[in-house]
Amino acid sequence: MKISTSQLLNELKIQVQEHSHVAENLLRESEAKLNSRASHESWSVLECLEHLNRYGNFYIPEISHRISASQTSPAPIFKSGILGNYFAQSMLPGEKLKKMKTFKSMNPVNSQLDKRVVEEFIRQQQQLLELLEKARNIDLNKVKTNISISKLVKLKLGDTFRFVIYHNERHILQIKKMMKNF
Repeated sequence: MKISTSQLLNELKIQVQEHSHVAENLLRESEAKLNSRASHESWSVLECLEHLNRYGNFYIPEISHRISASQTSPAPIFKSGILGNYFAQSMLPGEKLKKMKTFKSMNPVNSQLDKRVVEEFIRQQQQLLELLEKARNIDLNKVKTNISISKLVKLKLGDTFRFVIYHNERHILQIKKMMKNF
């Protein structure tokens, strides 16, 4: 995938703003509603957001550190890596949302959760917006980040942003469906 760097960052920024807006609306709902589940196997709204917060707790500091340490100049075009593009694309929701297995450390099932989870998610979206702005000053192709599942694999920063934000998109859509069904 090849795309103008500014176009990519603009598109991702719009998605993050939308995710934040959805979360802000959730603050109007009762905690009982946000903790309820459609079935025993499914997650609640708060469990979905806690799952995303756990990933954010890894990726936001990682991205921030890599941006701060970078001495690259911005590149006009972002060209996705093979592995990075695969990971990012796998997160995009399709016609039917495929269930994916999550790592135990990222699974919030049966956690005691309240609206602070929503507030933390909104804070993380604000941090992502700030990082997307800072990323305009570096080369998204040359700056590499670690990933949460292996220290041996590094992705281009542009792919890491795509992976994190597409993963958020996947669960935001799940939350929107849940809220319609309540």
